[in-house]
Amino acid sequence: MQKKAFGLWSAVFLGVGSMVGIGIFIVIGEAGAIAGNLVIYTFVLGGIIALLAGYSLAKLALRYPSRGGVIEYLVQEYGEGFFSGSAGVLFYLAQLIGLAAVCKSFGTYAATYIQVTPFWINTFALAILALFTLINLIGAYFVAKSENLIVITKLSALIIFVGAALLYIDPTRLSAKDAPALINLFYALGLVFFAYQGFSVITNTVEDMQNPAKNMLRAMLIAISLVMILYVSTAVAVLGNLSLNEVIKAKDYALAEAAKPIFGELGFKIMAAVALISATSAINASLYSATQISYDLAKKGELPKFYQYNVFHSNEGLIVSALLIVPMILFVNLDEIATTASIVVLLIQGFVHAGHFLKIKETQANRILVFLAALGAFSAAGFAMAYTSSKMPLVSWYVAGAFFGAYLLEILLRFSGKRGNIKKHILYNDDEIKKRLEAVLYKKATS
Repeated sequence: MQKKAFGLWSAVFLGVGSMVGIGIFIVIGEAGAIAGNLVIYTFVLGGIIALLAGYSLAKLALRYPSRGGVIEYLVQEYGEGFFSGSAGVLFYLAQLIGLAAVCKSFGTYAATYIQVTPFWINTFALAILALFTLINLIGAYFVAKSENLIVITKLSALIIFVGAALLYIDPTRLSAKDAPALINLFYALGLVFFAYQGFSVITNTVEDMQNPAKNMLRAMLIAISLVMILYVSTAVAVLGNLSLNEVIKAKDYALAEAAKPIFGELGFKIMAAVALISATSAINASLYSATQISYDLAKKGELPKFYQYNVFHSNEGLIVSALLIVPMILFVNLDEIATTASIVVLLIQGFVHAGHFLKIKETQANRILVFLAALGAFSAAGFAMAYTSSKMPLVSWYVAGAFFGAYLLEILLRFSGKRGNIKKHILYNDDEIKKRLEAVLYKKATS
Protein backbone atom coordinates (compact mmCIF):
# COMPACT_ATOMS: atom_id res chain seq x y z
CA MET A 1 0.00 0.00 0.00
CA GLN A 2 1.30 3.42 -0.95
CA LYS A 3 2.11 5.64 2.02
CA LYS A 4 -0.08 8.73 2.27
CA ALA A 5 1.58 12.14 2.03
CA PHE A 6 0.26 13.62 5.28
CA GLY A 7 0.88 12.23 8.73
CA LEU A 8 -0.18 13.98 11.92
CA TRP A 9 2.70 16.47 12.14
CA SER A 10 2.96 17.21 8.43
CA ALA A 11 -0.74 18.17 8.53
CA VAL A 12 -0.09 20.27 11.64
CA PHE A 13 2.78 22.12 9.94
CA LEU A 14 0.65 22.70 6.85
CA GLY A 15 -2.06 24.26 9.02
CA VAL A 16 0.42 26.37 11.01
CA GLY A 17 2.12 27.55 7.82
CA SER A 18 -1.23 28.50 6.29
CA MET A 19 -2.36 30.44 9.35
CA VAL A 20 0.88 32.22 10.22
CA GLY A 21 1.15 34.27 7.08
CA ILE A 22 0.76 37.95 6.43
CA GLY A 23 -2.42 38.02 8.54
CA ILE A 24 -0.65 38.55 11.86
CA PHE A 25 1.42 41.40 10.38
CA ILE A 26 -1.77 43.12 9.20
CA VAL A 27 -4.01 42.39 12.16
CA ILE A 28 -1.88 43.04 15.23
CA GLY A 29 -1.81 46.80 14.70
CA GLU A 30 -5.29 47.15 13.23
CA ALA A 31 -6.93 45.17 16.05
CA GLY A 32 -4.72 46.84 18.67
CA ALA A 33 -5.93 50.23 17.47
CA ILE A 34 -9.51 49.08 18.21
CA ALA A 35 -9.12 47.10 21.43
CA GLY A 36 -5.87 48.40 22.92
CA ASN A 37 -4.28 45.91 25.30
CA LEU A 38 -7.57 43.99 25.41
CA VAL A 39 -6.61 42.64 21.99
CA ILE A 40 -4.60 40.00 23.86
CA TYR A 41 -7.88 38.51 25.07
CA THR A 42 -9.41 38.98 21.63
CA PHE A 43 -6.72 36.66 20.25
CA VAL A 44 -7.63 34.10 22.93
CA LEU A 45 -11.33 34.33 22.09
CA GLY A 46 -10.59 34.21 18.35
CA GLY A 47 -8.49 31.10 18.93
CA ILE A 48 -11.33 29.42 20.85
CA ILE A 49 -13.75 30.15 17.99
CA ALA A 50 -11.16 28.76 15.55
CA LEU A 51 -10.87 25.59 17.66
CA LEU A 52 -14.65 25.13 17.62
CA ALA A 53 -14.77 25.79 13.88
CA GLY A 54 -11.88 23.38 13.37
CA TYR A 55 -13.75 20.67 15.28
CA SER A 56 -16.85 21.14 13.11
CA LEU A 57 -14.86 21.13 9.86
CA ALA A 58 -12.85 18.08 10.90
CA LYS A 59 -16.04 16.11 11.52
CA LEU A 60 -17.40 17.18 8.14
CA ALA A 61 -14.11 16.25 6.45
CA LEU A 62 -14.24 12.74 7.87
CA ARG A 63 -17.79 12.22 6.65
CA TYR A 64 -17.26 13.94 3.26
CA PRO A 65 -13.58 13.34 2.43
CA SER A 66 -13.11 15.71 -0.50
CA ARG A 67 -10.44 18.21 -1.47
CA GLY A 68 -13.34 20.55 -2.21
CA GLY A 69 -13.37 21.38 1.51
CA VAL A 70 -15.79 24.13 2.56
CA ILE A 71 -17.64 24.19 -0.78
CA GLU A 72 -18.22 20.42 -0.66
CA TYR A 73 -19.67 20.76 2.84
CA LEU A 74 -22.01 23.57 1.77
CA VAL A 75 -23.30 21.49 -1.16
CA GLN A 76 -23.79 18.45 1.08
CA GLU A 77 -25.64 20.54 3.67
CA TYR A 78 -27.82 22.76 1.47
CA GLY A 79 -28.09 20.65 -1.68
CA GLU A 80 -27.13 21.24 -5.30
CA GLY A 81 -29.15 24.41 -5.63
CA PHE A 82 -29.14 28.16 -5.79
CA PHE A 83 -27.77 28.79 -2.29
CA SER A 84 -24.78 26.47 -2.61
CA GLY A 85 -24.08 27.89 -6.09
CA SER A 86 -24.07 31.44 -4.77
CA ALA A 87 -21.86 30.32 -1.88
CA GLY A 88 -19.36 29.04 -4.44
CA VAL A 89 -19.30 32.43 -6.13
CA LEU A 90 -19.03 34.19 -2.76
CA PHE A 91 -16.15 31.90 -1.83
CA TYR A 92 -14.39 33.04 -4.99
CA LEU A 93 -15.01 36.72 -4.18
CA ALA A 94 -13.72 36.18 -0.63
CA GLN A 95 -10.48 34.79 -2.05
CA LEU A 96 -10.06 37.94 -4.16
CA ILE A 97 -10.68 40.22 -1.18
CA GLY A 98 -8.15 38.29 0.91
CA LEU A 99 -5.55 38.44 -1.84
CA ALA A 100 -6.12 42.18 -2.24
CA ALA A 101 -5.49 42.58 1.50
CA VAL A 102 -2.22 40.65 1.25
CA CYS A 103 -1.03 42.71 -1.74
CA LYS A 104 -1.95 45.94 0.03
CA SER A 105 -0.10 44.85 3.15
CA PHE A 106 2.96 44.01 1.06
CA GLY A 107 2.78 47.51 -0.40
CA THR A 108 2.56 49.05 3.06
CA TYR A 109 5.59 47.23 4.43
CA ALA A 110 7.60 47.76 1.23
CA ALA A 111 6.83 51.49 1.36
CA THR A 112 8.47 51.74 4.80
CA TYR A 113 11.81 51.42 3.01
CA ILE A 114 11.05 54.55 0.94
CA GLN A 115 8.06 56.62 2.04
CA VAL A 116 4.71 55.43 3.37
CA THR A 117 2.36 57.26 1.00
CA PRO A 118 -0.68 55.98 -0.94
CA PHE A 119 1.27 56.24 -4.18
CA TRP A 120 4.11 53.98 -3.07
CA ILE A 121 1.80 51.57 -1.22
CA ASN A 122 -0.35 51.08 -4.32
CA THR A 123 2.68 50.94 -6.62
CA PHE A 124 4.32 48.13 -4.64
CA ALA A 125 1.00 46.31 -4.21
CA LEU A 126 0.27 46.36 -7.95
CA ALA A 127 3.87 45.42 -8.75
CA ILE A 128 3.81 42.30 -6.56
CA LEU A 129 0.42 41.30 -8.00
CA ALA A 130 1.75 41.70 -11.54
CA LEU A 131 4.96 39.81 -10.72
CA PHE A 132 3.26 36.76 -9.26
CA THR A 133 0.58 36.76 -11.94
CA LEU A 134 3.38 36.58 -14.51
CA ILE A 135 5.23 33.90 -12.54
CA ASN A 136 2.07 31.80 -12.28
CA LEU A 137 1.42 32.21 -15.99
CA ILE A 138 4.92 30.91 -16.74
CA GLY A 139 4.98 28.32 -13.98
CA ALA A 140 5.69 28.87 -10.31
CA TYR A 141 7.57 25.65 -9.64
CA PHE A 142 10.78 27.28 -8.40
CA VAL A 143 8.81 29.48 -5.98
CA ALA A 144 6.81 26.49 -4.75
CA LYS A 145 10.07 24.73 -3.91
CA SER A 146 10.94 27.53 -1.50
CA GLU A 147 7.63 27.45 0.43
CA ASN A 148 8.99 25.30 3.28
CA LEU A 149 12.02 27.55 3.68
CA ILE A 150 9.79 30.62 3.79
CA VAL A 151 7.56 29.08 6.47
CA ILE A 152 10.58 28.18 8.60
CA THR A 153 12.05 31.67 8.14
CA LYS A 154 8.94 33.59 9.16
CA LEU A 155 8.16 31.31 12.12
CA SER A 156 11.74 31.52 13.37
CA ALA A 157 11.78 35.32 13.08
CA LEU A 158 8.48 35.63 14.95
CA ILE A 159 9.58 33.27 17.71
CA ILE A 160 12.91 35.07 18.16
CA PHE A 161 11.17 38.46 18.19
CA VAL A 162 8.53 37.34 20.68
CA GLY A 163 11.07 35.65 22.95
CA ALA A 164 13.25 38.76 23.07
CA ALA A 165 10.35 41.23 23.30
CA LEU A 166 8.80 39.46 26.28
CA LEU A 167 11.98 40.22 28.24
CA TYR A 168 11.57 43.96 27.61
CA ILE A 169 7.85 44.49 28.12
CA ASP A 170 6.60 47.27 30.37
CA PRO A 171 3.88 45.65 32.56
CA THR A 172 2.15 49.01 33.05
CA ARG A 173 1.29 49.08 29.34
CA LEU A 174 -0.76 45.92 29.88
CA SER A 175 -2.60 47.29 32.92
CA ALA A 176 -6.39 46.94 32.91
CA LYS A 177 -6.82 50.50 34.13
CA ASP A 178 -5.58 51.83 30.78
CA ALA A 179 -7.72 49.43 28.77
CA PRO A 180 -10.56 50.72 26.56
CA ALA A 181 -14.19 49.67 27.03
CA LEU A 182 -14.73 45.91 27.21
CA ILE A 183 -16.97 45.95 24.13
CA ASN A 184 -13.91 46.85 22.04
CA LEU A 185 -12.55 43.37 22.73
CA PHE A 186 -15.47 41.95 20.76
CA TYR A 187 -15.38 44.66 18.10
CA ALA A 188 -11.86 43.52 17.16
CA LEU A 189 -12.88 39.86 17.04
CA GLY A 190 -13.81 39.70 13.37
CA LEU A 191 -10.52 41.30 12.36
CA VAL A 192 -8.49 39.00 14.63
CA PHE A 193 -10.13 35.95 13.06
CA PHE A 194 -8.56 37.06 9.79
CA ALA A 195 -5.18 36.01 11.25
CA TYR A 196 -6.51 32.52 12.08
CA GLN A 197 -8.16 31.73 8.76
CA GLY A 198 -6.20 29.13 6.92
CA PHE A 199 -6.78 26.26 9.33
CA SER A 200 -9.44 24.82 7.00
CA VAL A 201 -6.66 23.83 4.58
CA ILE A 202 -6.06 20.80 6.84
CA THR A 203 -9.42 19.37 5.73
CA ASN A 204 -8.26 19.50 2.11
CA THR A 205 -5.60 16.90 2.93
CA VAL A 206 -8.13 14.27 4.04
CA GLU A 207 -7.73 12.13 0.90
CA ASP A 208 -3.95 12.11 1.33
CA MET A 209 -3.83 11.72 5.13
CA GLN A 210 -2.64 8.67 6.98
CA ASN A 211 -5.42 7.36 9.23
CA PRO A 212 -7.63 10.49 9.01
CA ALA A 213 -10.08 9.09 11.57
CA LYS A 214 -7.29 9.40 14.12
CA ASN A 215 -5.23 12.30 12.78
CA MET A 216 -7.67 14.82 11.23
CA LEU A 217 -9.17 16.24 14.43
CA ARG A 218 -5.88 15.99 16.32
CA ALA A 219 -3.99 17.85 13.59
CA MET A 220 -6.64 20.58 13.49
CA LEU A 221 -6.66 21.16 17.26
CA ILE A 222 -2.86 21.01 17.67
CA ALA A 223 -2.25 23.45 14.79
CA ILE A 224 -4.78 26.01 16.01
CA SER A 225 -3.57 25.72 19.63
CA LEU A 226 0.07 26.31 18.64
CA VAL A 227 -0.90 29.33 16.53
CA MET A 228 -3.05 30.73 19.34
CA ILE A 229 -0.10 30.55 21.75
CA LEU A 230 2.12 32.32 19.20
CA TYR A 231 -0.47 35.02 18.49
CA VAL A 232 -1.23 35.75 22.14
CA SER A 233 2.50 35.96 22.89
CA THR A 234 2.98 38.28 19.91
CA ALA A 235 0.14 40.53 21.10
CA VAL A 236 1.70 40.72 24.58
CA ALA A 237 5.09 41.53 23.02
CA VAL A 238 3.70 44.34 20.84
CA LEU A 239 1.36 45.91 23.42
CA GLY A 240 4.00 45.54 26.12
CA ASN A 241 6.59 47.48 24.11
CA LEU A 242 4.47 50.15 22.40
CA SER A 243 2.04 52.64 23.83
CA LEU A 244 -1.48 52.61 22.44
CA ASN A 245 -0.76 55.87 20.61
CA GLU A 246 2.28 54.28 18.96
CA VAL A 247 0.22 51.26 17.95
CA ILE A 248 -2.45 53.47 16.39
CA LYS A 249 0.13 55.62 14.60
CA ALA A 250 1.94 52.63 13.09
CA LYS A 251 -1.02 50.24 12.95
CA ASP A 252 -0.32 49.04 9.39
CA TYR A 253 3.21 47.97 10.42
CA ALA A 254 2.97 47.84 14.23
CA LEU A 255 4.72 44.47 14.47
CA ALA A 256 7.83 45.87 12.81
CA GLU A 257 7.57 49.05 14.92
CA ALA A 258 7.53 46.94 18.10
CA ALA A 259 10.93 45.48 17.17
CA LYS A 260 12.55 48.92 17.44
CA PRO A 261 12.76 49.15 21.26
CA ILE A 262 14.62 45.82 21.40
CA PHE A 263 16.60 45.61 18.17
CA GLY A 264 16.67 49.24 17.03
CA GLU A 265 16.17 50.38 13.45
CA LEU A 266 17.70 47.12 12.19
CA GLY A 267 14.98 45.18 14.01
CA PHE A 268 12.31 47.24 12.26
CA LYS A 269 13.86 46.54 8.86
CA ILE A 270 14.21 42.80 9.59
CA MET A 271 10.58 42.42 10.70
CA ALA A 272 9.43 44.45 7.70
CA ALA A 273 11.44 42.09 5.49
CA VAL A 274 9.85 39.04 7.18
CA ALA A 275 6.43 40.58 6.53
CA LEU A 276 7.36 41.00 2.87
CA ILE A 277 8.54 37.39 2.67
CA SER A 278 5.31 36.22 4.31
CA ALA A 279 3.28 38.28 1.87
CA THR A 280 5.07 36.88 -1.18
CA SER A 281 4.58 33.37 0.18
CA ALA A 282 0.88 33.97 0.70
CA ILE A 283 0.40 35.58 -2.71
CA ASN A 284 2.25 32.80 -4.52
CA ALA A 285 0.42 30.05 -2.65
CA SER A 286 -3.01 31.59 -3.14
CA LEU A 287 -2.97 33.42 -6.44
CA TYR A 288 -3.23 30.43 -8.72
CA SER A 289 -4.90 27.78 -6.57
CA ALA A 290 -7.44 30.06 -4.90
CA THR A 291 -8.33 32.17 -7.91
CA GLN A 292 -8.13 29.63 -10.74
CA ILE A 293 -9.87 26.83 -8.86
CA SER A 294 -12.48 29.12 -7.32
CA TYR A 295 -13.07 30.88 -10.64
CA ASP A 296 -13.53 27.54 -12.36
CA LEU A 297 -15.95 26.47 -9.64
CA ALA A 298 -17.92 29.71 -9.84
CA LYS A 299 -18.06 29.67 -13.63
CA LYS A 300 -18.72 26.00 -14.39
CA GLY A 301 -20.75 25.00 -11.36
CA GLU A 302 -18.62 22.01 -10.54
CA LEU A 303 -15.60 21.28 -8.43
CA PRO A 304 -12.51 20.79 -10.59
CA LYS A 305 -9.94 18.07 -9.97
CA PHE A 306 -7.86 19.65 -7.26
CA TYR A 307 -4.09 19.48 -6.99
CA GLN A 308 -3.47 18.06 -10.46
CA TYR A 309 -0.67 19.65 -12.42
CA ASN A 310 -2.63 19.66 -15.66
CA VAL A 311 -4.86 22.52 -14.42
CA PHE A 312 -2.16 24.85 -15.77
CA HIS A 313 -3.57 24.51 -19.28
CA SER A 314 -6.08 27.32 -18.59
CA ASN A 315 -5.08 30.78 -17.40
CA GLU A 316 -8.45 32.48 -17.80
CA GLY A 317 -9.29 32.41 -14.11
CA LEU A 318 -5.87 33.71 -13.11
CA ILE A 319 -6.01 36.70 -15.47
CA VAL A 320 -9.64 37.58 -14.67
CA SER A 321 -8.95 37.31 -10.94
CA ALA A 322 -5.85 39.50 -11.11
CA LEU A 323 -7.77 42.18 -13.03
CA LEU A 324 -10.57 42.13 -10.44
CA ILE A 325 -8.05 42.57 -7.60
CA VAL A 326 -6.60 45.76 -9.13
CA PRO A 327 -9.53 48.10 -8.30
CA MET A 328 -9.67 46.68 -4.76
CA ILE A 329 -6.04 47.68 -4.27
CA LEU A 330 -6.50 51.14 -5.75
CA PHE A 331 -9.82 52.21 -4.27
CA VAL A 332 -10.20 50.39 -0.92
CA ASN A 333 -7.93 51.02 2.08
CA LEU A 334 -6.22 48.27 4.07
CA ASP A 335 -8.58 48.50 7.04
CA GLU A 336 -11.64 48.06 4.86
CA ILE A 337 -10.16 45.23 2.78
CA ALA A 338 -9.04 43.16 5.76
CA THR A 339 -12.28 43.73 7.67
CA THR A 340 -14.46 42.92 4.65
CA ALA A 341 -12.53 39.71 3.95
CA SER A 342 -12.77 38.65 7.58
CA ILE A 343 -16.53 39.30 7.77
CA VAL A 344 -17.24 37.43 4.53
CA VAL A 345 -15.15 34.44 5.63
CA LEU A 346 -16.85 34.45 9.04
CA LEU A 347 -20.29 34.44 7.43
CA ILE A 348 -19.33 31.56 5.11
CA GLN A 349 -17.97 29.68 8.14
CA GLY A 350 -21.21 30.42 10.01
CA PHE A 351 -23.30 28.99 7.17
CA VAL A 352 -21.14 25.86 7.09
CA HIS A 353 -21.48 25.25 10.84
CA ALA A 354 -25.21 26.08 10.87
CA GLY A 355 -25.72 23.69 7.96
CA HIS A 356 -23.77 21.05 9.86
CA PHE A 357 -26.90 20.47 11.96
CA LEU A 358 -28.64 19.14 8.85
CA LYS A 359 -26.02 16.37 8.65
CA ILE A 360 -25.10 15.97 12.31
CA LYS A 361 -26.48 12.42 12.53
CA GLU A 362 -24.14 11.42 9.74
CA THR A 363 -21.07 13.20 11.13
CA GLN A 364 -21.84 12.20 14.74
CA ALA A 365 -20.45 15.53 15.92
CA ASN A 366 -21.17 17.05 19.32
CA ARG A 367 -24.23 19.29 18.91
CA ILE A 368 -23.11 21.79 21.54
CA LEU A 369 -19.68 22.28 19.99
CA VAL A 370 -21.14 22.70 16.50
CA PHE A 371 -23.70 25.19 17.85
CA LEU A 372 -20.92 27.16 19.56
CA ALA A 373 -18.89 27.14 16.34
CA ALA A 374 -21.83 28.63 14.40
CA LEU A 375 -22.61 31.09 17.20
CA GLY A 376 -18.97 32.18 17.41
CA ALA A 377 -18.66 32.76 13.66
CA PHE A 378 -21.92 34.72 13.35
CA SER A 379 -21.28 36.68 16.57
CA ALA A 380 -17.80 37.71 15.46
CA ALA A 381 -19.21 38.84 12.10
CA GLY A 382 -21.99 40.72 13.87
CA PHE A 383 -19.63 42.58 16.21
CA ALA A 384 -17.38 43.47 13.29
CA MET A 385 -20.35 44.84 11.36
CA ALA A 386 -21.55 46.81 14.38
CA TYR A 387 -18.14 48.41 14.87
CA THR A 388 -17.60 49.23 11.23
CA SER A 389 -21.06 50.77 10.86
CA SER A 390 -19.78 53.90 12.62
CA LYS A 391 -16.01 53.73 12.07
CA MET A 392 -15.83 52.39 8.52
CA PRO A 393 -19.37 52.58 7.09
CA LEU A 394 -18.23 51.54 3.61
CA VAL A 395 -17.36 48.05 4.86
CA SER A 396 -21.04 47.22 5.36
CA TRP A 397 -21.63 48.18 1.75
CA TYR A 398 -18.69 46.07 0.60
CA VAL A 399 -20.03 43.02 2.48
CA ALA A 400 -23.54 43.60 1.13
CA GLY A 401 -22.04 44.13 -2.32
CA ALA A 402 -20.14 40.84 -2.09
CA PHE A 403 -23.34 38.94 -1.31
CA PHE A 404 -25.37 40.81 -3.92
CA GLY A 405 -22.63 40.31 -6.49
CA ALA A 406 -22.50 36.59 -5.73
CA TYR A 407 -26.23 36.13 -6.22
CA LEU A 408 -26.32 38.35 -9.30
CA LEU A 409 -23.41 36.51 -10.91
CA GLU A 410 -25.04 33.18 -10.09
CA ILE A 411 -28.24 34.30 -11.84
CA LEU A 412 -26.37 35.62 -14.88
CA LEU A 413 -24.27 32.48 -15.24
CA ARG A 414 -27.32 30.22 -15.06
CA PHE A 415 -29.36 32.24 -17.53
CA SER A 416 -26.42 32.38 -19.92
CA GLY A 417 -26.34 28.59 -19.95
CA LYS A 418 -22.71 28.53 -18.84
CA ARG A 419 -23.47 27.45 -15.32
CA GLY A 420 -25.22 24.48 -13.76
CA ASN A 421 -25.54 23.43 -10.17
CA ILE A 422 -22.40 22.86 -8.13
CA LYS A 423 -22.22 19.08 -7.83
CA LYS A 424 -21.59 16.91 -4.82
CA HIS A 425 -18.44 14.86 -5.16
CA ILE A 426 -19.17 12.53 -2.27
CA LEU A 427 -22.35 10.45 -2.71
CA TYR A 428 -23.56 8.04 -0.04
CA ASN A 429 -27.29 8.03 -0.70
CA ASP A 430 -28.46 5.31 -3.13
CA ASP A 431 -31.07 7.60 -4.73
CA GLU A 432 -28.47 10.32 -5.33
CA ILE A 433 -26.11 7.84 -6.97
CA LYS A 434 -28.92 6.50 -9.17
CA LYS A 435 -30.00 9.99 -10.29
CA ARG A 436 -26.42 11.02 -11.06
CA LEU A 437 -25.84 7.90 -13.17
CA GLU A 438 -29.11 8.39 -15.04
CA ALA A 439 -28.21 12.02 -15.78
CA VAL A 440 -24.79 11.02 -17.14
CA LEU A 441 -26.18 8.15 -19.24
CA TYR A 442 -29.01 10.30 -20.62
CA LYS A 443 -26.56 13.06 -21.54
CA LYS A 444 -24.34 10.58 -23.40
CA ALA A 445 -27.32 9.02 -25.20
CA THR A 446 -28.56 12.37 -26.49
CA SER A 447 -25.18 13.86 -27.40
